[in-house]
Amino acid sequence: MNKYFEKFFQLQANDTNVSTEVLAGCTTFITMVYIIFINPQMMAASGMDQGASFVGTCLAAALACFVMGLYANWPVGMAPGMGLNAFFTYTVVGEMGYSWQIALGAVFLAGIIFVIMSVTRLRGWMLQSISLNLRISMGAGVGLFIGFIGLKSGGIIVANSATYLSLGDFTQPQTLLAALGFLLIAILSIRRIPGAIIIGIFSVTGIAAAMNLVSFNGLVAAPPSLGPTLMQLDIVGAFDVAMISVIIAFLFVNLFDTAGTLLGVANQAGLTNDQGHPKDLDRALKADSSSSVMGAFLGCPPVTSYVESAAGIEAGGRTGLTAVVVGSLFLLSIFFSPLAAVVPAYATAGALIYVAILMLSSMQALEWSDMTEVMPALVTIVMIPLSFSIANGIAMGFITFVAVKFFTGKRTDITLGAWFLAVIFLAKFALL
Repeated sequence: MNKYFEKFFQLQANDTNVSTEVLAGCTTFITMVYIIFINPQMMAASGMDQGASFVGTCLAAALACFVMGLYANWPVGMAPGMGLNAFFTYTVVGEMGYSWQIALGAVFLAGIIFVIMSVTRLRGWMLQSISLNLRISMGAGVGLFIGFIGLKSGGIIVANSATYLSLGDFTQPQTLLAALGFLLIAILSIRRIPGAIIIGIFSVTGIAAAMNLVSFNGLVAAPPSLGPTLMQLDIVGAFDVAMISVIIAFLFVNLFDTAGTLLGVANQAGLTNDQGHPKDLDRALKADSSSSVMGAFLGCPPVTSYVESAAGIEAGGRTGLTAVVVGSLFLLSIFFSPLAAVVPAYATAGALIYVAILMLSSMQALEWSDMTEVMPALVTIVMIPLSFSIANGIAMGFITFVAVKFFTGKRTDITLGAWFLAVIFLAKFALL
């Protein structure tokens, strides 16, 4: 068996072995397994069956990891993306009023466009057309969006008729536990304890069970039926003019997040050639983009590469065998649905807040010395959470970018792609 792994994954050539790859896969899985608890909760809020969503999350992650490992031979874990799941539920379904079936149709269409971009030169053109600062701002804005949802679900921030928002009631055990969960995750992460997020989620759930706030109904059971969400996407319904910005949001956030993650992972793992370019990057992008298409059929928001893969790489993961191990563990997770069902929303709130803070760290790379660059970026970052829409935040950022550049004498900085998107977004606001 070891000889087969050696030949298929080229272990020796990548200075690794089976045991190291297995350890790396387990490490990556521990750091990203929180998604099987958070994603089903968010999908359930859109009207989807939570049990089916749990199975779909596990299967989508497993299949994506297998594709990444077996096709691209990259040590990258994949699963439904954080941020886009919140956009899916709270904006597309909740605010815009579309059914979750139509939202899945939009995910599918965005995935198809991503696949086309990955097999053509369109991807390179798009990455070059969009200002680096705008790309950074999308990730940071999504981070604030996630953080706000975490604060809200944990009861730390509540609605207030006089001030719109106010601090929650910390005499309530749920609110206190949500804050405790965040602090625990932050402390464990700072101390570089593997699996800090999942430890935090389980710790809060355990305390809640001890306080009789939740009831424990077992650990292992037969997987719930996938039927309620399998193949339920409405592609025809997604062909709506108002959905253009939604599809663009799904596409752009996934594209830029994936590109950034894969480039970072490639450098960390030494997956570069003599010129410093990532090896088989096209294969990795194809694996990522095709996974979003597969995920839509399973009832999941866009599937993407996880930056948590860096933990597995730090543990020695260098090949696709790491990703295959991650996928195998996600596949086994479908039997732990009782555990997922018992985890309350306030137990995952701390994880959302922590992930949000990590995503905000990208703001340090903004070009602060050039206000024509940083101003549109800050508009994007602020408007995503305040408009409660990734799509609207991105739209406002692009419009601001073109306007600021045009009226400050820097028209040559406006690419054809930026012009095109700004016009599309202006038309959306004017006509819809």
